Amino acid sequence: MSHAPSVVPVLTIDGPSGSGKGTISALVAERLGWRLLDSGALYRAVGYAAGMAGLDLSDEEAMTRCAHGTKIQFRPTTDDGETRVIVNGHDATDELRTETAGAAASAIASMPSVREALVALQLGFRKAPGLVADGRDMGTVIFPDAAYKVFLTASAAERAKRRYKQLKEKGLSVTLGGLQREIEARDSRDASRAVAPLKPAEDALLVDTTGMGIDEVVAKVLAVVQP
Repeated sequence: MSHAPSVVPVLTIDGPSGSGKGTISALVAERLGWRLLDSGALYRAVGYAAGMAGLDLSDEEAMTRCAHGTKIQFRPTTDDGETRVIVNGHDATDELRTETAGAAASAIASMPSVREALVALQLGFRKAPGLVADGRDMGTVIFPDAAYKVFLTASAAERAKRRYKQLKEKGLSVTLGGLQREIEARDSRDASRAVAPLKPAEDALLVDTTGMGIDEVVAKVLAVVQP
């Protein structure tokens, strides 16, 4: 049985880097039995592909061609339940988690033609029985008609600590102070860009996850869909 996009429910979970969007979105999608869209991974994937091709990240025309030409697949794994991101045939999951990939994604996300190239791809994830869309402009730009909207946030210090722990566990060399400065700089860029700035949708539930456990945040978000 086919479902028109207009009747397929969507839960958007937006917020800045390190607010817990990825973890919470994956858990909520699993609980609901809905599809998952990690929109940030799309921008990171294009940035990664551009870097591998030696392209200039400030060249909007080149980045737009790259966005149209990059093949991105999400593959769930049975070992740990983690979704792997395949970029042009290469498993780039770990590379996409680095701050370098995040900075590249932030840079190209401010380019209107790159965003336009990725909009259709994102809208295509809206299929029955429902979609949990994780990103920065899911509730404001991509799915403004979504029935359920959440905006997660946390202090920059808290987000830096989470990111530090995550990256150190992967054996990467990072500093807590450096991560916090990068996060604050990215927040400023994302909030002040002319195209789709980072901000909560007017009808979104704001959840500050500072000091909250994962289960507590998941429960708050699920209550939006299943009160």
